[in-house]
Amino acid sequence: MPDKLRIAYFVHSLRSDWNNGNAHFLRGLLREFSALGHQAIIFEPSREWSIDNLLTEHDGAEALVEFEHTYSELSIQLYDPEDIAHASTWRRLLRDFDVVIVHEWNPADLAYVLLELRDELGYRMLFHDTHHRASSSPNQIRLLGVDRFDGVVAFGEALRIIYRSRFAMHRVWTLHEAADTQVFRPLPAKTKCQDVVWIGNWGDEERSQEIREFLIRPASRMPSRRFSIHGVRYPNHALEELRASNVMYEGYLPNLRAPYVYAASRVTVHIPRQQYADAMSGIPTIRVFEALACEIPLISAPWNDTENLFREGDLAFVADSKQMQCAIEQFLSDPARAQAQAHRGRETVLARHTCKHRAAELEEICKEVLA
Repeated sequence: MPDKLRIAYFVHSLRSDWNNGNAHFLRGLLREFSALGHQAIIFEPSREWSIDNLLTEHDGAEALVEFEHTYSELSIQLYDPEDIAHASTWRRLLRDFDVVIVHEWNPADLAYVLLELRDELGYRMLFHDTHHRASSSPNQIRLLGVDRFDGVVAFGEALRIIYRSRFAMHRVWTLHEAADTQVFRPLPAKTKCQDVVWIGNWGDEERSQEIREFLIRPASRMPSRRFSIHGVRYPNHALEELRASNVMYEGYLPNLRAPYVYAASRVTVHIPRQQYADAMSGIPTIRVFEALACEIPLISAPWNDTENLFREGDLAFVADSKQMQCAIEQFLSDPARAQAQAHRGRETVLARHTCKHRAAELEEICKEVLA
C-alpha cells in the first residue's frame, strides 16, 4: 500500500454551488486531503446543470472567479460530457490511481464504465453519498450499480445502516460533512443588516411546510424584526408568501460569501428537509456546521442528534413556530446569551467537525479499502 495515495474524485460540480450543497463540503475535504500529502484529481463535466444555472445569475461568473481564487490548490480536470462512456479516455486517465471515488450525483453511464475499468486497471472504487435518495428513491441508486463498488462512504449513521440493510453492502463507512474553517470563520461587521437570516433553497417541496412553520409564520408575527432569505428555486407563490410576511428575499448567494452574511446578521436558523427529520434523522447537513463555524447563534427546527455530534447548548432546538418566535426574541434581547451559545458552537466545530478532521478520516477509509 503506498504511503501517498492517488485518488480520482468524480463530481457533478465543485466549481458551481448553485443548488449544489455537495460542493461546499467537497471543496474543503479535497483541499485538506491534498494537504496531507496525497494527490487528488477532481474530474468534473465541462457543462452540467448546476453550472449552467449559475451562469444565468447576474454574479455567476464572478462566483466562479471567487472559487478559483479561494481553491487554487484544487486540481480539477474538465471533461466533455459527450465522452462520458468512452472507456479509452478513462483507461488512459485512470491508469495510475489507487482509489476512484464516485459521488452520488453522477450519471449511471459513468459509474458503469468506471466499474468495468476497475477490474482491468486494479484501482478500488468507493461510492460517496451525501444525499437522501438511498432512502427516498432507492431504485435510482441501484441504477448506479452501487452493489459492485468496493464500499460506500455515507454522510451519517442512518444512511450507513440503509446501505447495509437495504443494499446488503458490507463495507460502509460514515463520513459526516464538516465546515471548511479556512472559509467559514467569524468576520467583523460594522453593522447588523438583519436580525434573522436563513440561507437555503426551496427544495422541490421537500421542506415547504417547514419553511412556512419555522420562518414565514414567526416573521409574520414579528413585523419590527428584519428577516431575510438567500437561496434559489423559490416559486412565485413562495415569493408572494415571503413578501406578505415581511421577509426580504435576496436570491442566490455564492457560498463563499455566506460568512459575510452571517457576520451582518444577529441570528440564523436551520430548517432541515423532511428526510433528515424522519427516515435519516441524525444528519444535520452542511449549513449547520458552516453557521456554527462562523460563530452565529443558531436556532434549529426539529431533528434528532442521534450521533451526539454536538454538545447541549451548541444550538437551540424548537418544536414549532411559537417556540421559534420565542427563541428568536430571547437571542435578540440578550446578546450576551446569544454570543455565549455561538462561541460554544464554534468550539465544537473546531474540536470535531472541520474538513481537516474529515480528510484524515477519508485517508483511513482509503487505506482500509486498499488493504
